[in-house]
Amino acid sequence: MLQLDPRAKLLAASFSAVAGFVDVVGFLMTGGFFVSFMSGNSTRLGIGLVGGNWTAVVAGGLILSFVIGVVVGASVGRLARASKEPAILGLVTGLLALSLVMHWLDLGVLAAVPLALAMGAQNTVFAENGEVRVGLTYMTGTLVKLGKRITVALWGGERFGWVPFLLLWLGLLAGAVLGAAGFALFGANALIAAVGAMLVLTVVSVAGPRGRSERV
Repeated sequence: MLQLDPRAKLLAASFSAVAGFVDVVGFLMTGGFFVSFMSGNSTRLGIGLVGGNWTAVVAGGLILSFVIGVVVGASVGRLARASKEPAILGLVTGLLALSLVMHWLDLGVLAAVPLALAMGAQNTVFAENGEVRVGLTYMTGTLVKLGKRITVALWGGERFGWVPFLLLWLGLLAGAVLGAAGFALFGANALIAAVGAMLVLTVVSVAGPRGRSERV
């Protein structure tokens, strides 16, 4: 996160906000399952395996979808090379739109599968050489880094190295608040806002400067 330029840091916070929005909508759509927070789904999977109920199927399916999304996103990034960022963002936008269509077709919890795919793919935007430089949907690591950077500042090191991590977390929190408000007003149709936001971010990415090709 610290190595990113200001434009990339702003985009990362924006992507995190979309992730927070989508995760809340997915959580409310499915009655308590996550589409980006796989630690939570892993806990629910464990509970479901002991209870032998439908919880294990849903949680396990979303975890698998998320991992597949990472594979597809990374593969798209490899194929797109210098256009990796807009290509992955376009994929994420399309998957969010697919979930919305599936909701309109009244496919129930299945409409959450493209959301998990999208969130997995989104996490590959800042990947390089097989490593994720910025985790856009898992905030535990971000909060650990925030705490470590605050410690560095308190002991005389870089004074504001913690700010990017705080912004990333605040982005997700803001998106979650907006997602909850949107779902209260429009139900799963609130995803229209997420699709629109990702479309805008994709256009911004296309219009932005091109970096070197990265291995993802």
